[in-house]
Amino acid sequence: MAERTSIEWTEATWNPTTGCDRISAGCDNCYALTLAKRLKAMGAEKYQNDGDPRTSGPGFGLTVHPPALRQPYTWRTPRVVFVNSMSDLFHAKVPLDFIKDVFAVMADTPHHTYQVLTKRSSRLRKLAGKLDWPPNLWMGVSVEDSKALYRVADLRAVPAAVRFLSCEPLLGPLTSLKLDGIGWVIAGGESGHGHRPLDPNWVLDIRDQCIRNDVPFFFKQWGGRTPKQGGRHLEGRNWDQMPVLAMATQG
Repeated sequence: MAERTSIEWTEATWNPTTGCDRISAGCDNCYALTLAKRLKAMGAEKYQNDGDPRTSGPGFGLTVHPPALRQPYTWRTPRVVFVNSMSDLFHAKVPLDFIKDVFAVMADTPHHTYQVLTKRSSRLRKLAGKLDWPPNLWMGVSVEDSKALYRVADLRAVPAAVRFLSCEPLLGPLTSLKLDGIGWVIAGGESGHGHRPLDPNWVLDIRDQCIRNDVPFFFKQWGGRTPKQGGRHLEGRNWDQMPVLAMATQG
C-alpha cells in the first residue's frame, strides 16, 4: 500500500530518498526533520543515517533507497503521489542516475499522477534536459518569500506537463510573482512550535493573481500550533482547485 498522508493536496507519499539539509528560510521549522528524528528513535530503517547537525539532524542524512523504486508498481488503483515528502529529489547528493530511475518508474506507472517538489531549482534546471519527462509528472518549486522567486524562473525552463508553486510556509508577500507558464499554486501558513504568522493579504494577493491568470489555486491552511488550528477557509470557503489529472485524460 502507499503511505497514507494528511497532506490535503495529495493522496499518498513515496520516498525513494530520505533526508535533506536546510537551505532557506522556509526550512527553519522543517516538519520532516522533526519527524525523521522521531522515526529514528522508533528504529525505522530509512531514518538511521544522521545528517550534518548544522543543517540537518538525527535520521535526516540524505539517503537513497533503491528498494523503494518498486513500491508504485504495487499500487493497483490510480492515485496522486507526492514524491519525497521526506527529502528533495534534486538534492546535490542524489545521483543523476538515481533521479533517472525515479523518473523511469513514474513513466512506467502512467495510471498514477506524481508531484515532485524541490527548493533546489538551480539543479533542477541544470538536469532537466538530461531527463525524460512523462506526462503524469507535475514539477513544483517552493516559494516561501520574495528571495525565493528566482526558483519560478528556473521552473519555467523545465518541460513538465504541469509546473506548480508551493507557497508554504508563506513568510512574506510575493507582489512581483508572475504566473506565466505556471499551472497550479498552493499557499499556506506555517504550523508547529515556533510557527511564523501569515498575513491574509499575502494569501489574497496570490489568490487574486491566480484568478486573473486562470491558474488553479489551493489554500492548504492558515497554520498555528497545529496544522488544523487556523482552519482552511479563505473568505468563507475552501479553495481546493487542482489541475486536471494526467491519469484522467489517458485512454
